[in-house]
Amino acid sequence: MSDYSLFTSESVSEGHPDKMSDQISDAILDTYLTKDPDARVAVETLVKTGMVVVAGEVTTAGNVTPGELEEVIRKTVLDIGFNSSEVCFDGNTCAVINAIGQQSADIALGTHEA
Repeated sequence: MSDYSLFTSESVSEGHPDKMSDQISDAILDTYLTKDPDARVAVETLVKTGMVVVAGEVTTAGNVTPGELEEVIRKTVLDIGFNSSEVCFDGNTCAVINAIGQQSADIALGTHEA
């Protein structure tokens, strides 16, 4: 056994896609919780140049439409400052792919009692 260990970590700076993804996911969560404080939201966000993909499962009594989600996503991107192709990303024109669906019945059963 070696007496040495290796420690690694990642630090990302402002504008990194991970930071934008986190803010988009948080905004989506806030949108659902505003309409239903008991909503269960499991959403992941992927950002690539010119594209935002959101995917996951939701259980909610609130009604959040795909149009509302797209508006929240675009507003979040624009609020970060990505508002032109000159800054490599434009919240006004980027593609938004929404793959958020209803939470599966099996998972809902397990989380309902928790």
